[in-house]
Amino acid sequence: MTQAGQSRRRLIRLLATLVCAPALRGQEEPTFSTDVKVVSLLATVTNKKGQIIRDLTKDDFVLAENGRPQSIRYFSRESDLPLTIGLMIDTSLSQQRVMDAERGASIRFLDQVLRPDKDHVFIVQFDMAVMMRQELTSSQKKLNDALVAVDTPSREELYHQLGGGTLLYDAVVKAAKDVMQRQQGRKAVIVLTDGVDTGSDATLADAIEAAQRADTLVYSILFSDSGFYGLMGGGNGRGVLMRLSRETGGGFFEVSKKQSIEQIFALIQEELRSQYSLGYVSDQPVRISEFRKLALTTNQKDLVVRTRNRYWARR
Repeated sequence: MTQAGQSRRRLIRLLATLVCAPALRGQEEPTFSTDVKVVSLLATVTNKKGQIIRDLTKDDFVLAENGRPQSIRYFSRESDLPLTIGLMIDTSLSQQRVMDAERGASIRFLDQVLRPDKDHVFIVQFDMAVMMRQELTSSQKKLNDALVAVDTPSREELYHQLGGGTLLYDAVVKAAKDVMQRQQGRKAVIVLTDGVDTGSDATLADAIEAAQRADTLVYSILFSDSGFYGLMGGGNGRGVLMRLSRETGGGFFEVSKKQSIEQIFALIQEELRSQYSLGYVSDQPVRISEFRKLALTTNQKDLVVRTRNRYWARR
């Protein structure tokens, strides 16, 4: 074959490659419709002793939505992804004698867990009102300054009080709707309180629903002054906080002689760095906006999976 013929053949092959390339790329790189809605879950897995399990794979999990088995399409261990944390502190008079311990432990916790280049934190205090002490920031100095300002109401504030008491449920709803609903990725609020709500417009169910709609885990720390309520005890705080955390996929902890608030913060930090992230696309199209039940388990029956028990399927 002449040199001109060889050149002509090479040119034909090049043109054929250019024409076929888009089709080949289409086969190798599948695209997804923007209508596909991925449901994401964060899960913590422990054994019966409460020790965190970190080495599971996607095939170890079993997922169901409204009782229907679902295929897990996305899976990773979330030890390094950005984290949005809301620190919510009960500053009602029932917390006056434990306030210093809460403040100091919170400062140390944020100093250990906050990565300035990745994580963001906001601080809310609640008593007879809900107050944003510090909006989302990654500045340790701003957070420390805000925590120093967190305190129980003064006598003058109590004198001018028009209503309320301890607006726990209102505070959770406000944090979920005003902050967390606008954020992406991993989200958690840590609530330090005795769990007693007096005066909220919202109910416990409203608080749970708001957190679930915002895909936010609620970690509750029951820290109560046993002497404040006298013979009346501490109300139903424990049950309230256990339900709030259980139904949002967070954890419940109680400060006691056996477990200090510093130890509890260390456990929460460990959990936040040892989560599994799972994603799936429901086999049932969303025709109306509604809550759908979730059930996540493992093939190993002796393990406990903690995650939210439903999600808001938005049309």
